[in-house]
Amino acid sequence: MNTTATRTRRAAVAVATAVLAGLALPTAANADSGRNAGEAEPVPARYARQVLDWQPCAGQPALECATMAAPRDWHHPGVGADLSIAVSRHRAADPAHRKGTLMEAAGGPGGQGLLRPMDLAQGAPAVAAAYDIVSFDQRGVGRSTHAQCQSPEDFQEFLAGDYRDQSPEAIDRVIANSRKLVASCEEHSGDLLPYLTTEQTVRDMDLYRSLLGEKKISYYGVSYATMIGAYYGTLFPHRVERMVLDSNIGFEGSWEHFETGQPMSFQRRFEEDFLPWMAARDATYHWGSTPGEVKAHWEQRRAALHDRPITDGSLTLGPNQLDNGTINAIYSEKAFPVLARALTALDDWQSADPAAKQTARQLFGQYLSPEFLAEYFSVTCGDTPWTRDLDTWIERGAENTARYPLLGARTLAFSAVCASWPTDPAPKVKVTGAHLPPVLMLNSLHDPATYYEAALGAHRALRGSKLVTVTGNGNHGQYPGSDPCVTNTVERYLLDGQAPEHDLTCPVPQAG
Repeated sequence: MNTTATRTRRAAVAVATAVLAGLALPTAANADSGRNAGEAEPVPARYARQVLDWQPCAGQPALECATMAAPRDWHHPGVGADLSIAVSRHRAADPAHRKGTLMEAAGGPGGQGLLRPMDLAQGAPAVAAAYDIVSFDQRGVGRSTHAQCQSPEDFQEFLAGDYRDQSPEAIDRVIANSRKLVASCEEHSGDLLPYLTTEQTVRDMDLYRSLLGEKKISYYGVSYATMIGAYYGTLFPHRVERMVLDSNIGFEGSWEHFETGQPMSFQRRFEEDFLPWMAARDATYHWGSTPGEVKAHWEQRRAALHDRPITDGSLTLGPNQLDNGTINAIYSEKAFPVLARALTALDDWQSADPAAKQTARQLFGQYLSPEFLAEYFSVTCGDTPWTRDLDTWIERGAENTARYPLLGARTLAFSAVCASWPTDPAPKVKVTGAHLPPVLMLNSLHDPATYYEAALGAHRALRGSKLVTVTGNGNHGQYPGSDPCVTNTVERYLLDGQAPEHDLTCPVPQAG
C-alpha cells in the first residue's frame, strides 16, 4: 500500500469535507475566514447562469436596461415565486481607460434607481468616462417586482388633517389610519413584504455584480443607499474596490433609533438655515425681515389651513401638506426659492400669482405616495425591531410635536405603522468595516434627513472609513455638486485610488 498516496487522498477528502461544510453552513463563513460572509450560501445555477439581455431603456436611449430574476428569499431560494429586478448600465465614455464598474442604489427607502446612472454621468463626467455606471430598481419598487398598498384616494386619508392635533379623537383617527395602511399593504402585498429588506437587496446586488462578470465593483450611494452599501461591504467585503457613502443613515443601529433623531435635525435645518435665508430676501417674498417674523408668518398660514384648508381641483392643502412640502424643500438649498415662492401663494390663494399657485400645487401636493411608502415601511419596519407599544408612541409623538413640530408631529402616524407591521425583523447585519478598503464618507453638518450625529456613529462603526465633513452647506447629497473640495476629494479617490489619510473638513467655498 502506498502510504504517501493514502495520506494525499485523506487530505483531499478532509479539504473537500471542510469546503462542503463551509458552503452548507452560513455560520462557517465570518468576517475573519477570508471569505465573503454573504457567499456562505451558494447561488443556485438558475440564477448564476442568467444572461442579461441589454436593450435601450425606455425614454433614455443612452442607457441600457435588462431584467434579472432573483429568489424571493435568498435564504430559501427554492421557495416562492422569483422576483424580477430591473437593472441598468451606462457604458464608460472612455473604454480605453476604463477602471471598472461603479454601482449605485437608490435612497428612500422607496426611491427608484434604474435611471440614476444618467444623473451621475451628467454630473460627474470624469467618473462616467472611467466607469461603467450601473444601477437597479430595488426589489419592491419601480419596474422591479413592487409592493402595493393603498390607492391614491385611500392614501389621502393617511395624510389628512393636522398631525399636531393631540385631542383623543385626532389620536384615535391617526392610529386607525395607520392600521388601515398596514392592512392594505398586507392585502395587496402580504407575501412579498417579509423579503423587502436591506439584507435581501444586497444579495440581489451581488448577483448583479456576478452577471456583469465583475470580480469587484466600486460603489456610490446617497442617503438610504449608504446603508445598502455598508451592508454590502459587510457581507461581501472582498467584492469591493472602492466605496463612497454620501449623507449617511445611522446604519450601525436600528431604524427606530435613527428615525427618532430626525425631528431634531429637520427642525434645525428649518430654523437655522431656511428661515434666515428667507428673512434676508424680504424685499422679494415679503414674509418678514427676521427669522422670527418669517416663522410667525409660517405659523399663521398653517393655523389658517387648519381652520380652512385650501381646495383647488384635486388638491386639498391643509397643515400636513404644508409641513410635507416644507420638509421636502429643505433637503437642498436649491429648493429654498421654490418653497418661498409657493408660500407667497398662501397669503391670498384666490388672487395669488398663477405661477406661484402652480408651484404650490406641485410642492404641497406631491410629496409622498403609497408606492414610495410601501417600500419605505417594509424596510424601516422590517429591517430591525420596533417598539410596538402605542402608548409609548402617543407620548413621544406629543413630545416631538411640542419641541420639533415640523417633522415631529407625524411621529405617531409613522411609528404606529411600524408598531402594527406584520413581519418579523430581518437578519441583523452588524457593520464593522472588516476586510474593506478605506471607505469615503460625506456628510454636511445640517443635513436634515441624515443628520450629522448619526453619520458620526456610522463612521465609528465602519472602521477605517474617512469622513468628509461639509460645513459650506446643509444639503442632503454632496456629490456631484459645485463644492470643489468635495469634488476633488471624491474623484481623487474614485479615479486615482487616493483616500484621505485622515478625516477632513470641506469649508465654505471661497468666491473666486
